[in-house]
Amino acid sequence: MTEFTELTDLTAVQLLDGYRGGEFGPVAAVRAALARAEEIQPEVNAFVRLTAEEALEQAAASEERWRRGEPRGLLDGVPVTVKDILLLRGAPTLKGSLTVDPAGRWDEDAPSVARLREHGAVFLGKTTTPEFGWKGVTDSPLSGVTRNPHDPARTAGGSSGGAAAAVALGA
Repeated sequence: MTEFTELTDLTAVQLLDGYRGGEFGPVAAVRAALARAEEIQPEVNAFVRLTAEEALEQAAASEERWRRGEPRGLLDGVPVTVKDILLLRGAPTLKGSLTVDPAGRWDEDAPSVARLREHGAVFLGKTTTPEFGWKGVTDSPLSGVTRNPHDPARTAGGSSGGAAAAVALGA
């Protein structure tokens, strides 16, 4: 295992090695990622929604699978985010827009999200996107401006700016 200062500094491979070796579990990794997300949110605005309760439940289930030596798949317990253009079961997909009804039914996953779920990934929440994902900067009427975490005077980039900002800071 390589040296690290925080669990949020680790790659997915390093997290999985840590789970496999019993050095730490998915609950600790997800708590660290959620804490980092909450820490960066006020300045960077990377998330439109954190799903902390669900993430911790998923992490606990993953940790139990690892304890039994039966990880679900290639990403069991690895924290991930989902861009707010993609469906995530149980969380509104508002697409950066005020025109999408948040009270709608959110009972299915996008195919890519379903594959992540099948492999045990843990969903931290939905990241910001410009309205309908169509701009080269991430700002929207729904969530406002997403800042570059390394220079808040600059943009975090195009339609996946929230995801880019979250990854850059270890959320």
